[in-house]
Amino acid sequence: MLPLITGAVEDRSARGIAAAVSRLITAGRLPAGERLPTVRAVAGSLRVSPTTVSEAWRNLTLAGAIQTRGRSGTYVAGPSPPRFTRLGRPPVTLALDLSTGVPDPALLPDLSDALRRAGDGRWAGSYLDEPVLPGLEEVLRERWPFPPERLTVVDGALDALDRIVAATLRYGDHVLVENPTFPPLLDLLQAAGATVHGVPLDESGMDPVVLRRLVAERRPAALFLQPRAQNPTGVSMTTKRAAAIARILRDAPHVLVVEDDHAGDIASAPPISLGSYLPRRVVHVAGFSKSHGPDLRLAAIGGPATVVEQVIERRLIGPGWTSRLLQGVLLDLLTSPEVADRIAAARNAYAERRITLLAALAERGVTASAADGINLWMSVPDQQNAMVTLAAHGIGAAPGAPFLVTPLGTDHLRITAGLVAGGHDDLAGALASAAVQLGRGSGPRGRGHPRGLM
Repeated sequence: MLPLITGAVEDRSARGIAAAVSRLITAGRLPAGERLPTVRAVAGSLRVSPTTVSEAWRNLTLAGAIQTRGRSGTYVAGPSPPRFTRLGRPPVTLALDLSTGVPDPALLPDLSDALRRAGDGRWAGSYLDEPVLPGLEEVLRERWPFPPERLTVVDGALDALDRIVAATLRYGDHVLVENPTFPPLLDLLQAAGATVHGVPLDESGMDPVVLRRLVAERRPAALFLQPRAQNPTGVSMTTKRAAAIARILRDAPHVLVVEDDHAGDIASAPPISLGSYLPRRVVHVAGFSKSHGPDLRLAAIGGPATVVEQVIERRLIGPGWTSRLLQGVLLDLLTSPEVADRIAAARNAYAERRITLLAALAERGVTASAADGINLWMSVPDQQNAMVTLAAHGIGAAPGAPFLVTPLGTDHLRITAGLVAGGHDDLAGALASAAVQLGRGSGPRGRGHPRGLM
């Protein structure tokens, strides 16, 4: 075992050791359950400091590749399910499934006319055509929160994040994200072998004090954030906070900023972007699934040409481009006054649903946030017991743990408040029964809230 590992190491830095072990695991030469040599044994064989090997082991642990079992030693980890799968639908049919995080279909625009107009064949083109329809690019540039050097369209916001991660990150890179944040992003970063650090949130966005410290200590390669209607908390970054974050990042030119504006036009907050301050270092993702339809599978990426062109070029040996037929549908929707009115009505409806449910929960002493978007982040004494309690009422909710980089001071559930069109009092009563099932502040899970959002 020891000769196998040391023989695979070419770069004796912590990152190089971790990369070599990761390749052995991926190739199956280090199978799941295999016990690894001790840190001192590896360090002695490689003639490096035990601290260097410890850092390599730490990076592999954070990436989920290995796991420590106390005095029993360190082992190759078995395959772990992605965080996203832990948000899956309940195994039984429930009367009201609020675990999904999807928009209300009744509030989406009707695509019939746009599909009919786009179906006349005018979008047919060649493999060598530009990846974005010229008319759509013109409209997107007009809507962009800062002038992007380059712009392209991909198959949804998560596809955009996946491609940006692949184009910009290397194994062992330190990355900063919000805590809590969108679970699939954490899955993507883990798969890339990144070392992830969570920055707590308050009502204005990322905590600048913690952000400044982590930027100085960790020298991250990238910062991922959701500028408005943050999933799961609903927090939107204020202009003042954006300026504070930009001041921190001006002194850290090595940090690439990736903004995921997934809520788009259903967000009530204005489209504030760090690209207004650092346009050559911000990649902005504009999603259209929540506002115009999940099955359009469309999102735009705009920012520095060095990043966006890598995404475009890599796609040439894969899908090539995103359906120009669907791009034509989106162009039709974005230029339709009737659709704009429809989405404005949906935005107002979502705001009313959030406000009404939050007020009903507050009356019952439940701590929750839902400042924007379609989600509500609710404190509970015990996540699992709360979900069981809600299931008894025929209600599904998403567990909070998959959203976390590091634990908060209490457990949480994410509730898709945007799907609650009526019956707020009955729902609030059921949610309250889950939020107080062990008694607020009592028992082993009755912990105080830390600095940051809940």
